[in-house]
Amino acid sequence: FPAEIRKIKSYNPTMAFSIEGNIMRRFTDKWALLSGIRLETKGMSTKARVKNYAMTMNVSVGDEPGEISGVFTGMVNTKVRNEYITLPVLVLRELSPRWDLRAGLFFSCLIEGGFDGTAYDGYMREGNPVGTKVGVEAASYDFSSDVRTFNWGGEIGAEFAAYRHLTVYADLTWAFNSLFPKDFKSIGFPIYNVYLNIGFGYVF
Repeated sequence: FPAEIRKIKSYNPTMAFSIEGNIMRRFTDKWALLSGIRLETKGMSTKARVKNYAMTMNVSVGDEPGEISGVFTGMVNTKVRNEYITLPVLVLRELSPRWDLRAGLFFSCLIEGGFDGTAYDGYMREGNPVGTKVGVEAASYDFSSDVRTFNWGGEIGAEFAAYRHLTVYADLTWAFNSLFPKDFKSIGFPIYNVYLNIGFGYVF
């Protein structure tokens, strides 16, 4: 974790929705190219104690109500819920009639972004860690409109044919670009989409 996050009090990956349709083109008996369209939700909620956490917030109860930027020390609750349309491009290797592995890239376009939360029981140093100390009892932040529209990265997974038409799979996706653009300054460190998706599929 970044040094600013001192302790994770709770973490909930939330219920993520994903529906996908794929087509496969075989090159040999063991190798194939897999691609399609995936509609998915990537989200989480977390509660953490932070120190010198660079951010911008809107203070509702505190020494100076209103918008303030600087470094915050205290508690934060963050909720993330981003909806994407995703194009995976994967190479598939069949290990047996029932098992296969796949790896490649994914390219996602944001449909709707959600990144907001609350800060409380702490204080803000305006501008930098030695700035004026401002008490914060309750504050909120909402960076939903700042979430990057395009997201891409690597994907690796495995699939097991449990029955003739039913498969069970697990996929790990790891974004190569951060959740926010490089010029986004309201959070002082990059955040990346990293998710493990476990589900089932129907084979026609």
